[in-house]
Amino acid sequence: INQEPSRSEFFFKYPPLLFSSFQQVIYMTSKIAAAAAVAAAVVVREYDEERDKRYVEDMERKCDETGNHGKPVMVSDLLGDPVRRVRHFPSHTMLVAEYGEGRKIVGVVRGCVKTVTRGNSSFVKLAYVLGLRVSPSHRNLGIGTKLVQALEEWFKQQGATYAYMATDCTNEPSINLFTKKCSYVKFRTPTMLVQPVHAHTKPINSDVAILRLTPQTAESIYTRIFKDSEFFPSDIDAILTSRNSLGTFIAVPNGKHGPKSNHLDRDFPANFAILSVWSTKDVFRLQMKGVSRLTHAFCSGSRFLDSCMPWMKLPSFPNVFDKFWVYFMYGMHMEGKDGPRLMKSLCSFVHNIGRYDRGCGALAAELSPSDAVALVVPHWKRLSWAQDLWCLKKLSDEPEPSDWTRSRY
Repeated sequence: INQEPSRSEFFFKYPPLLFSSFQQVIYMTSKIAAAAAVAAAVVVREYDEERDKRYVEDMERKCDETGNHGKPVMVSDLLGDPVRRVRHFPSHTMLVAEYGEGRKIVGVVRGCVKTVTRGNSSFVKLAYVLGLRVSPSHRNLGIGTKLVQALEEWFKQQGATYAYMATDCTNEPSINLFTKKCSYVKFRTPTMLVQPVHAHTKPINSDVAILRLTPQTAESIYTRIFKDSEFFPSDIDAILTSRNSLGTFIAVPNGKHGPKSNHLDRDFPANFAILSVWSTKDVFRLQMKGVSRLTHAFCSGSRFLDSCMPWMKLPSFPNVFDKFWVYFMYGMHMEGKDGPRLMKSLCSFVHNIGRYDRGCGALAAELSPSDAVALVVPHWKRLSWAQDLWCLKKLSDEPEPSDWTRSRY
């Protein structure tokens, strides 16, 4: 008959196992105690521009410098204003984390609250977490978690029902922080399509008419198209009239609509494509660092040849080694059998605007993989993300007809 060994027999038979387990317990206990000590030494407060600006910029610069060692890294420049990424939202904040007796700034996070649709024309207050950074020398100590938790409290004070964050699907530290420590759930996986701005202009078929819409007409059309979708903002009028907006454009078969273009909200064509353009020029700029001299020379050479021989339409690489800005295309929609062709013409049109706006390096669009538009938007696979990741969390305890975090598309 097999019998369980006594405690003394177990100890003498398996002393290495017990010793190893004892070591693990001590290690985990010390780790928890260290994390608790760090958490007690960390103070999260609202950002003070006069007091904190220089230290925040220095910390974020160190975060950029300690990216993927030996690999190219894309760094951002907030043009001397750390709050700039969220300042255009009416409800926004920025928090910093201080550590130790010297009250050194070791972390930062930004957030904003907006009202958007969650489907079926119902609106909800949605908070957005962005720009979470922790000093490289103070990571894995719970500082990021404490920043997110403090930001969520601010979201609740603003009446937000849900909070979400977006990251690259390969960013495991960020995903683990939000999903495992902060109870967010993986929600949507849009695709980010990026197209470089070449030195040559792109041709647009003569049978395509591209019209610029007034913000009022654009708002009317967008409301008709997207009112039952997700993430359609209630303040679309403010977005369309923002100083960073370059306009809304619609492409239709040539000859169908002329001077009555701003009555398209009433006289709607069967075949059309529409999009709006938002520039990061006055919000933030990007710069590629850490590339080899050979890569730099190759990219610069392709740009030079494209400039000298634009008729060859060479797929040249933009100058991303100096600071550049991006055109974001949003509100992208097409209808009719000519929709795909019209959308491609619109993308070429926006490319040509960027080509004459010296410093614009790329066009970007974030779309659902199931959206037909994603199949026709020109892009470079090497510069694009096949899957971005949005994570969502319900902040409010108030009962709802349905929990948005459980919806799946």
